[in-house]
Amino acid sequence: MLLIVGCGDLGGEIARILNIAGHEVIGVRASNKPLLAKLQAIQADVTNPASLSALKNLKPNILIYCVAANAQTNESYRAHYVDGLKNVLATQVDNHGLLHIFFVSSTRVYGQAHGQKITDILDENTPAIPCDFGGLRLLEAENALKEFCLNMRTGAQACKATSMRLSGIYGSGRLYLLNMAKDISRWPQENAWSNRIHRDDAARFIAFLCEKALKKQAIEDCYIVTDDMPTQQYDVLTWLASQQNIDTSQVKVPAALGGKRLSNLRLRATGFELHYPNYRVGYRHILQNA
Repeated sequence: MLLIVGCGDLGGEIARILNIAGHEVIGVRASNKPLLAKLQAIQADVTNPASLSALKNLKPNILIYCVAANAQTNESYRAHYVDGLKNVLATQVDNHGLLHIFFVSSTRVYGQAHGQKITDILDENTPAIPCDFGGLRLLEAENALKEFCLNMRTGAQACKATSMRLSGIYGSGRLYLLNMAKDISRWPQENAWSNRIHRDDAARFIAFLCEKALKKQAIEDCYIVTDDMPTQQYDVLTWLASQQNIDTSQVKVPAALGGKRLSNLRLRATGFELHYPNYRVGYRHILQNA
């Protein structure tokens, strides 16, 4: 059985994929909205330990923590990512069948204040040195999960953990850049390198790793979940504008002075195939189905 804590847009899609594959999936969400595909749902708030009591009776083999903070504040990030994760883990201390825990993190853990040049390619071996509260809290949660697994033994089988560091998620219903591209006055004053992953590919990859975990196949403790093509933000905006017949002939493209370039070679090494390997493929699909 798989337990997905946080069944919003991404978690709900992971649940749908695993359900179609024939797995028993239970989803936990703060709202009382039913899950897609009529999956079993538990209404609970990770920031309220008392509401999680029902989880103590569940003995999932796989736990996916896919919660999102409800505000861009240090307090919200600590409550949802650090304390919320610890609250959920506390319900599973007696679960001797727990094989693997997946934590949906972010490439925000890679800060810009540790001497990296924008020409450098960052991967999972690059030290995660956050430069803001969001990255700090996410890395704190990742470390809390590692500590939990070190102390958690399921018989002869150690409980393993994997942090999924997702870059910027886009996809159906996530149209921020598409809308920005229509209005040149909204474009940022500075250019920067950017990275992204289509929501569907992110969900498919996490479900793919769950299948490997259930088969007790080797899984790394961390993956950067991003597509094949780090791209300068102005390149993305200019292309999106052209696809929507917006004249950009007067746009002056600033030099890229910041951002980061991320590698997905570890993801690719698993044999997983992206449906949307770059922004053009992904956004073209969105535009065609708009």
